[in-house]
Amino acid sequence: MPSQNPVFIPGPTNIPDTLRRAIDYPSVDHRSPEFVEMLAPVLAGVKRILKTTAGEAVVFPSTGTGAWEAAISNTLSPGDKVLAAEYGMFSHRWIDLCRKHGLDVEVIDTPWGEGAPLEAYERALRADTGHTIKAVLACQNETATGVLSDIAGLRKAIDNAGHPALLFVDGVSSIASMDFRMDEWGVDIAITGSQKGFMLPPGLAILGISPRALDAMKAAKLPRCFFDIPDMLAKNRTGGYPYTPPVALIRGLEVAIGMLEDEGLDQVFARHHRIAEGVRRAVAGWGLDLCAARPSLYSNTVSTVRVPDGFDGNEFVALAASKYAVAFGTGLGKVAGKVFRIGHLGSMTDVMALSGIATAEMVMADLGYPVELGSGLRAAQEYYRTSAGKSAPAVERHAA
Repeated sequence: MPSQNPVFIPGPTNIPDTLRRAIDYPSVDHRSPEFVEMLAPVLAGVKRILKTTAGEAVVFPSTGTGAWEAAISNTLSPGDKVLAAEYGMFSHRWIDLCRKHGLDVEVIDTPWGEGAPLEAYERALRADTGHTIKAVLACQNETATGVLSDIAGLRKAIDNAGHPALLFVDGVSSIASMDFRMDEWGVDIAITGSQKGFMLPPGLAILGISPRALDAMKAAKLPRCFFDIPDMLAKNRTGGYPYTPPVALIRGLEVAIGMLEDEGLDQVFARHHRIAEGVRRAVAGWGLDLCAARPSLYSNTVSTVRVPDGFDGNEFVALAASKYAVAFGTGLGKVAGKVFRIGHLGSMTDVMALSGIATAEMVMADLGYPVELGSGLRAAQEYYRTSAGKSAPAVERHAA
């Protein structure tokens, strides 16, 4: 029979039955009143999740990579300069995408395991007295390394430098799982996708756009067609799309937003913290270290675990899949083979997390890791047992 085990990758995440039922939906004429009535609540709900009242929301049929492309192609022109730090595989890939679009990228090289280097950003912006830097890019949660960066602090650095650059933030593995405050933090474009905190299959690129970013689009000269934000907004205002929309996923997004709001965003964030803390206690019980350089950088959606010297993290992931039918995340880029990743976001409970921790221990025992069977599991059990009831236990509460 097909595996019914939960996945422990940092996306796509586990899909609750409620959302599976929501997207099991007959074909709908996307030019009909039914779709018009479906779309408006979704866009309003996205704005609530992003915590913006000033900005607009758009949803493209794509993934986070498409959202990266939409952000830059709608606001920038060939040869424009952007400032970005590379501190993981996804910040690296966004930089690569910018270069392929003919942008001049000033890169702040940062050790993988560190977060967005706020002081380095501020120095670079202060040095740019001619304001040639048009946009600053950052990943709130670097999915490859399990590192959470301080976006409010980055906005402060930009403001301290007195620089007018736009701020674009990748929140793909953080939004809807950890706190994100688009208006308060002065984020000009916020980026996420359907397959992580929203607990849906891949297929939706979700963006929040500030008034400043909308204004920048008037002069932008990079080519765009499919990802044309002004065109999308114009069609959305009348309840439509400039092309065929993914109706079932959009319906699922409305239900997902309802589930998150039924639980309460603060409770969603508390639940993610609690589950993540149990995983971190397990890692400490194993005597292993996280890739994140210090506790203030720990992510509540993914823990990237350093394997002991002489072991291969990719072998760990392969054995977990082949022997136990459980998926963990591989190491990417500079940390490939040196780590494995435990995703614990979206539809996740402490009981589910314990099954992943127990499986990880069996895999390590099979491979001869210097880890005592039960050591991490016991540490996580003790934490979950004594903290039970302090956050909502599940997200499966919103009727389709």
